[in-house]
Amino acid sequence: MKTVGLVVEYNPFHNGHLLHLRRSLEISGAEASIAVMSGPFTQRGEPALLSKRARAEMALAAGVDLVLELPILYAMQPAEWFAFGAVSLLDATGVADSVCFGSESGEIAPLALLASRMEGGETPAMREALRQALAAGLSFPAAYAKAASEQGGGDSAAAAALLGNPNDTLGLHYVLALRRLASTMTPLAVRREQAGYHDAGLPAGGSIASATAVRAAIARGESGLNEAAAYLPASSLRVLRREAEAGRMLPSGWEALAQPLFAALITRAPEELALVPEAAEGLEHRIAAALPRLPEPGVEALLAAIKTKRYTRTRLQRLLAHALLNHRGPTFGRDSLARGPQYLRVLGFSPKGRRLLKTMKKTAKLPVVVRAADFPHPQLALDVQASAVHASAFPSPDIREMYADYYAPPIAEF
Repeated sequence: MKTVGLVVEYNPFHNGHLLHLRRSLEISGAEASIAVMSGPFTQRGEPALLSKRARAEMALAAGVDLVLELPILYAMQPAEWFAFGAVSLLDATGVADSVCFGSESGEIAPLALLASRMEGGETPAMREALRQALAAGLSFPAAYAKAASEQGGGDSAAAAALLGNPNDTLGLHYVLALRRLASTMTPLAVRREQAGYHDAGLPAGGSIASATAVRAAIARGESGLNEAAAYLPASSLRVLRREAEAGRMLPSGWEALAQPLFAALITRAPEELALVPEAAEGLEHRIAAALPRLPEPGVEALLAAIKTKRYTRTRLQRLLAHALLNHRGPTFGRDSLARGPQYLRVLGFSPKGRRLLKTMKKTAKLPVVVRAADFPHPQLALDVQASAVHASAFPSPDIREMYADYYAPPIAEF
């Protein structure tokens, strides 16, 4: 059964995701799909609107066949390691023929050309070029685009323009990961349409909006959810309404976790904060100095106080999430990340997905995990902890929801 792999967050699953799924199946000629999905925290370091189970349910209802969790070790990482972790999982299934991602350009050829110049990923030379660009005052996205575009010559201006797009940058790293793994999967791209990655408003008269805009509408309550309905599949809207009524939603995002976050930051000396992933170049001192000067103990206020051109909001949010979850040490270092994910965690499946799982018993390069309790592993323990912290911030927290990894089986769509 020809299968296409997708790397997703579905925060929440909206009409743009549905279009991407359908076009991915179309251009790949696949009969089935596997989605590798971030868990309770996204690549930008934000707590997801809903639990990973609710988002997996949305995906399955919309036509995805198998949903696997991207371990948090990779889910909250810069593009290089986020892409490497996701592509490693798809490759490890042994059943994915291609990986299809959304991009602003919708083209693979320029990404493949640039990837060929960056063989081996982010080389020491590129990291030095990145350091120099940052020292010159460029923002991180602009500095990264400049450093990457200079690798190996060619039209650096065109490459820099291409990498000014967030999804094309991720696409480059998907292609790099495929080369690094010597994977036989084919990279494919679907052009993003109608709504940009950062578009904050719901477009009038349309049916596709960014996830940012959909979440912003939902944060306004019932009226906002009604406004967002036109941009969501009916199945996603049903799940959203159910989860909201049950008190299992975080419409306020980071602010729902402000209290435990501030407790984690206040009780650590700067030397301890320096051990948290993404903390470097004195960021720990910047945070410690900002805390007593805040107008209020809010996450937005803290981010505003510590953000600079060099320290992007995304990087700072990931740092805060790592601090909240007590992440530290060599576990999040390059040597550890280079070893790749150590399991395939199943969140849900359709009837086709069940057939894929049956095939994966013979083809998978990693253990297929259906119940967390059956697979004690340090990487998986981090996933369980992150889900418990995320669910503890729900308006109506429940211990079985916090530890659903132990109690709940994968979601099965029939």
